[in-house]
Amino acid sequence: MNTSPHAALMDGVYRRQKHIYDATRKYFLLGRDRMIGRLDAPSAGAVLELGCGTGRNLILANRHYPHARFYGLDISSEMLATAEKATEKAGFTAQLVRADASTFCARDLFDRSSFDRIFISYALSMIPAWEETIDHALGHLPPGGSLHIVDFGQQERLPDWFRSSLFEWIRRFHVSPREELFEFIDEKAKNIGAISSCEPLFRGYAWHAVVQMA
Repeated sequence: MNTSPHAALMDGVYRRQKHIYDATRKYFLLGRDRMIGRLDAPSAGAVLELGCGTGRNLILANRHYPHARFYGLDISSEMLATAEKATEKAGFTAQLVRADASTFCARDLFDRSSFDRIFISYALSMIPAWEETIDHALGHLPPGGSLHIVDFGQQERLPDWFRSSLFEWIRRFHVSPREELFEFIDEKAKNIGAISSCEPLFRGYAWHAVVQMA
C-alpha cells in the first residue's frame, strides 16, 4: 500500500469530494469524452488509466470498447473505493489497484508488462512527478501502442481574468497545469522514435496530446 505524503494528501482531498466529484467536474474537465472516443482500442486490447479516480472514464471507455480489457490505478484509496463500486454497478470488470503512477510495477500489479492504450485524464496536473509518469507510461507501451493525455492547458486564447481566476481556484485542489507539457511530449517522442500530436482545445482551456509508438 502506498503511504507517501502525496497519497495521504490525495485521500484528504477526496474523502468528501468523491461523493460530488463526477457531478461537479463534468462542467469543467473538458475534452475527456473526446479523448476516450479517439482511443481506438483494439478488440481484446489492454487499456490502462493512470489516475482512474471514480472510475467514470473507465466506464465510458468500456461502452466505446466493450471487448477491451480494462485496468486502472490511483494513489487515493478513497477514489479507488468509489471506482470499485461504480464499475461493479456498471456491470463490467476492471482491475483496479492503488499505486503511484510514476513508479508502479505493472508486472507485480497486473501480471503484465505492457498495455495497448494508456490514458491520463486531468491527473498529470495533480501528480508532482508528472514527467516521470509520462516516461513510465511510455515504457509500458508495445509497438503500435499509444499514450493519450488530456489536462488543463494554459488558457492561451482566453481572457486573462478567466485564466487567473481558474488557476487560483484549481490551486485549492492542488492542481497545477503543466506549462511544459507539449514541449516535453514532443521531445520524448522524438527521443524514442515515436510520433506525437499536441493540440489545444477550447481556446487553450484544455490540452490534448497523443504519443503513438512505431
